[in-house]
Amino acid sequence: MALVVAQEVPTSSCMAVPHGPAGVGDARRRMRAQLRGGGVAESVVDDAVLILSELLSNACKHGRPLGATRAGGGDGYDGGDVRAAWRVDTGGRLIVEVTDGGGPTRPAPATPSVTAHGGRGLAIITALADDWGVRDDVRGEVTVWVVVHGDVHDPDARCRRDHVTAALTASAPPDLSGLDLTEAFEDMA
Repeated sequence: MALVVAQEVPTSSCMAVPHGPAGVGDARRRMRAQLRGGGVAESVVDDAVLILSELLSNACKHGRPLGATRAGGGDGYDGGDVRAAWRVDTGGRLIVEVTDGGGPTRPAPATPSVTAHGGRGLAIITALADDWGVRDDVRGEVTVWVVVHGDVHDPDARCRRDHVTAALTASAPPDLSGLDLTEAFEDMA
């Protein structure tokens, strides 16, 4: 007879993501696989993947890539990445961070019109997360960090997520037919 002792090891990852939409799906798939493999509750994984997607989209839309050079004197950049990182610390908190090269504005939740096609990302993050904030680096890099959940193995995480979903949809317009979430959920199938 053999005695097997299992110990959960904190999960962590850091990856360079191309500045633009191309690498967002890869980052989501990697996060989902790693967190599932680490025994993180499925509803927490879903929230974390959505939060990562929103953070990466914001970094690519509003921030400069890390290590980028100006393209031909225009507003664009040649090359460069943003950095995505996540970890489950020894206390069981899931923390997600996305770092870019900074931008002309500071990350702050917006109040978009009902017909706007964007501007809801940080409000969604605020609703889903335990906490979030912005950290500046001396090199001009900006990191948005999010504590997704205080206990990734919490059996009540699903209940909390359902409450947030109900609150978000209660204030949503009745016709969301123009809302395309295909890219956000492509890796869930």
